[in-house]
Amino acid sequence: MSEDHTPNLAEIRARYEAERVRRLRPAGTDQYVFAEGKFARFADDPHAGPLPERAPLDETIDVLVIGAGFGGIQAAATLRRQGIDSVRIVDAAGDFGGTWYWNRYPGLRCDVESYIYLPYLEETGYVPTERYIRGREILAYCQLLGRHFGLYERALFQTKITGLVWDEAAARWTATTSRGDTLCARFVTTQSGIFSRPQLPGIPGIEDFAGHAFHSARWDYAYTGGSTDGGLTGLADKRVGVIGTGTTALQAVPELAKDALSLTIFQRTPTAVGVRDNGPTDPEWFKALPAGWQNARRDSFNRIGNGEDVDCPVDDGWARFFRRMIAATEAVPEAERTPAAIGAAQEAADYEYNEIVRARVDECVRDPAKAALLKAYYRTMCKRPGFSDDYLPACDRANVAIVDVSGGIERITPGGMVVDGTEFPLDCLIFCTGFELGTTWAHQAGYDVVGRGGQLLSDKWANGISTYHGLFSRGFPNIFFMGLTQTGATVSVPHMLQEQADHLTWIIRQVLDQGKAAVEATDSAEAAWQEAIAGMNEARRPFQESCTPGYFNAEGKPEDRRSAIGSGMYFPSTAFFRMLADWRQAGNFAGLELR
Repeated sequence: MSEDHTPNLAEIRARYEAERVRRLRPAGTDQYVFAEGKFARFADDPHAGPLPERAPLDETIDVLVIGAGFGGIQAAATLRRQGIDSVRIVDAAGDFGGTWYWNRYPGLRCDVESYIYLPYLEETGYVPTERYIRGREILAYCQLLGRHFGLYERALFQTKITGLVWDEAAARWTATTSRGDTLCARFVTTQSGIFSRPQLPGIPGIEDFAGHAFHSARWDYAYTGGSTDGGLTGLADKRVGVIGTGTTALQAVPELAKDALSLTIFQRTPTAVGVRDNGPTDPEWFKALPAGWQNARRDSFNRIGNGEDVDCPVDDGWARFFRRMIAATEAVPEAERTPAAIGAAQEAADYEYNEIVRARVDECVRDPAKAALLKAYYRTMCKRPGFSDDYLPACDRANVAIVDVSGGIERITPGGMVVDGTEFPLDCLIFCTGFELGTTWAHQAGYDVVGRGGQLLSDKWANGISTYHGLFSRGFPNIFFMGLTQTGATVSVPHMLQEQADHLTWIIRQVLDQGKAAVEATDSAEAAWQEAIAGMNEARRPFQESCTPGYFNAEGKPEDRRSAIGSGMYFPSTAFFRMLADWRQAGNFAGLELR
């Protein structure tokens, strides 16, 4: 830092680089193991009851919707609103909810305003109880949407897709399931889930731990006691260890700290913790909102998140950061506003923002050594930012210890965890280590797709997904890939999913109305889209390479393109959504082949 306290970019970059290098692992995303094989129990469903008996189905439908989270709900609801009623929804979970079905850990809340995050609020008339509602309320809202749109009678729960094969002669997909079903569908939408399949750290001895262990996405309340609201009285005499300090730990740690005899947090990388600013919804304010308010609020939030200086009613940690980046850009004289000048101005502003966040640690944590461990040194969007008013005070408690494992964990023993030669005795070990995001699409989905001519999707996408507009892939007609698939990504995932649902529904409606059998991307359109995505990957490469390891940059190896996230996104998402709308308006199916 220079004497006038103006951020010195060379010094900032040197500090951030030193922190990044400490956390690099040669294996990249392959450092993780998954909830399968000998670790399969970590994926067991603790929420569903006994498998209900039913006869296998053999049916022919218009659309098979794989996944009953927000993506599946929004796809099925949008199809039904367009008069496409022959829809079947399949999910391995026991109910609607997706991410919010599986994740029920204590303290769980959404980190995006509920007024933006929950789709169809105007249609359902639902009033969220808080600005950032608890996970159980989001789950209940997903179930409400299932009832509102008449989706329950179309859903097969506790049912896994085991295979998906294209029948060229019939122009249909044949899906088989774990319950013996055979579903023949003209179209398929599939969203394999973003935050549902647990991943575990590949630490030697992980299977030897003799205490009680589980993943945060399969919380064991039978052991801990309590509920998503806390009250974990079963831990009163337990030495608890938590591995991971991402946004899950930010919410679970405060509840664990209240009730555990001791809590040891094994931290590779601290999360930058901004102010939560939660509060109850004012019913009078909500009632007075004008028609169309939700889409307007959602769209303006996404626009400032993509650098557009627009009037946006949202004032939270996300919006304040985005406005800071916009102000940094506008402070550069227009004649000097080159990409390099804008990047430098935003980098300096980002550092100043994080200095405020780091100063907050000192305000909340009295022990200087512990406070130093909790300060994050990386650019804001290298990881998903965290927001909590409880996490830092919880870390300040006497029964909470933080162990720096940036250099790695040596091994897990029957009695605890060994770090730098010291064993930390534990009775309970909780993995807050995130979800399977760095593997191939087929591995995450849990099934393969056999396309035209017997081509396997796992082969085509072995080194990274290849799509047109993120929804289509050549050789795989009539299937739409929803989620983080070379699309326009947003902070509020349901917004992204609704844009996809609107687009695929429009296409299905047109294909049905025109009496066509199949729709598929052309070779040239897919190739052109890959060039566009590659250009964006290259433009973002310096930022990705400078980031601390995480799932956004394939654990410090952004050249690893195997996963959907690694394969790239389209930026800005505002331009992407406008492009899709213009494409539909043109109506000429550019880049698609109809047969």
